[in-house]
Amino acid sequence: MAKDATHPTDTLRARKPDGDSVPLTEWGIDSEYGVLHDVLLGPVETFGHMDNVEFSSIYRETAEKKRPWDHQSAVRQHREMCDAYEAAGVRIHTLPADEHLKYGVYARDSSFMTPWGAVITQMANPRRRGEYAAALRFYLEAGIPIYDMVTAGNFEGGDFHIIEPGAVLIGYTGKRCEEVSARQIGRWMELEGWEVKYASIDPFYVHIDLMVCMIAEKCAAVCVETTPDDVLDWLKSRKVEIVPVGFKDTMALGCNVMSLGNERVLSPAASKDLNAKLRANGFTVYDPDMSMFSMMGGGIHCMAQSLRRSAG
Repeated sequence: MAKDATHPTDTLRARKPDGDSVPLTEWGIDSEYGVLHDVLLGPVETFGHMDNVEFSSIYRETAEKKRPWDHQSAVRQHREMCDAYEAAGVRIHTLPADEHLKYGVYARDSSFMTPWGAVITQMANPRRRGEYAAALRFYLEAGIPIYDMVTAGNFEGGDFHIIEPGAVLIGYTGKRCEEVSARQIGRWMELEGWEVKYASIDPFYVHIDLMVCMIAEKCAAVCVETTPDDVLDWLKSRKVEIVPVGFKDTMALGCNVMSLGNERVLSPAASKDLNAKLRANGFTVYDPDMSMFSMMGGGIHCMAQSLRRSAG
């Protein structure tokens, strides 16, 4: 993998304390909808249930109803997703596997990417905290600088969503992501000259990317019923067109999609209404079956971390 010549590869804090950090040349993103060239996924071989551990309202429902979950089916679905990325010309990178990190397949949680490098997050659940080590090893071995590491409290990457260059939406529930850590990250962004919009959401909805996901420039899939009014107003003030996703589909991770750029979207097969709307508006939609992952509490966006995007 190409090492970024902008920074020394052994740094754990590429961020300049007063802002004006140097953007990367080989890696980095400044939107969630630019053409995706490289993506980071988690290892599917270690994916599975953890006894007596509650990750989310969706996972709790799966456990209580004893829904039929099958690892071989999950592996097949993961391969179908990877095939879609490869068909779209995206290079796949994978976090190192660890038998103790059964939820590491959700690669969005342990880090997030910025124009200046990766941020290593701080997981809330004790059984997932070790995921920071796999993420850190990956970035250091790939030669991708670490912009900084979250230290103020719990924070997971699903609550950091770049709406467009210079503007980021940062969510928090008080549990998996805390306001103090959201504001630590927000302060870093403000020092870089970015606008920050905070979203206080109910813990039931886990992360902001379950209800708001950018699918193209000035266009977002949004669950209007659950997204706070002030966030909707902020999106509209930035001229972002809202493609509504219903509550039922949202809670099945149907809004949790991955833009591939150039009007191409990776979306779960179960999100039939959104997929139909996107196709009707000229989007190319890759729609693998992701049921083994959604029933465990994470969707396509939760499973992927953008490493490199371009304006197209």
